[in-house]
Amino acid sequence: MIGSTALAFDLDGTLIDSRRDLATAVNRVRVELGHEKLAVEVVRGMVGEGVRVLLERALPDLPPTQFEDALESYLRHYEQVCLDSTFAYPGIPHLLSLAADRLPLAVLTNKPESMSRRILDHLGLLPHFKVVIGGDTLPVRKPEPETIAAVAQKLAVRVSTLTLIGDSLTDAATAKAAASGLILVSWGFRPRSELETTGAPICDSVPELAARLGLS
Repeated sequence: MIGSTALAFDLDGTLIDSRRDLATAVNRVRVELGHEKLAVEVVRGMVGEGVRVLLERALPDLPPTQFEDALESYLRHYEQVCLDSTFAYPGIPHLLSLAADRLPLAVLTNKPESMSRRILDHLGLLPHFKVVIGGDTLPVRKPEPETIAAVAQKLAVRVSTLTLIGDSLTDAATAKAAASGLILVSWGFRPRSELETTGAPICDSVPELAARLGLS
């Protein structure tokens, strides 16, 4: 084990591949507003800083007066499709099973908490986690350090001994701000070249992550 007393996992792009369902919801809103659909990989690059930022990126010219209605529409559509194509990355269920036997685990995501719990439950992953903190659980969200502090408090560990595992610059910024541990994974939503700019350790496969965590 890497010396951690607890692990916090990002959700989208780290534990689950949700890109198709996210794109479906985004594109339904775009079509409602008279825009063309975006490619799945384009939407993938917009994910990571919460639903509001996702929608701002997907609808950059949307008048502010229409934003809340568009957000409500997106959440309604995503609620309908969030289980359609989303799956856990291969090897993740086994890794979580091994990790949960040794350490307390948490999910720290900018996705809304209730939706995160619903997806985790559908995929059979929810029982592994003692804590789930979403983008609407606290007054702040990643990359604010208070998010990791809340995880550490709920798990009764020190922030300095908690390791965040994620797939984005947002995760890296969160860990840096909180002075927690960090491991990035390259199978998620951001290119490896971007992750390399953080100087953090990067795992290219679930077995490699398991080995770094001392689980293999």
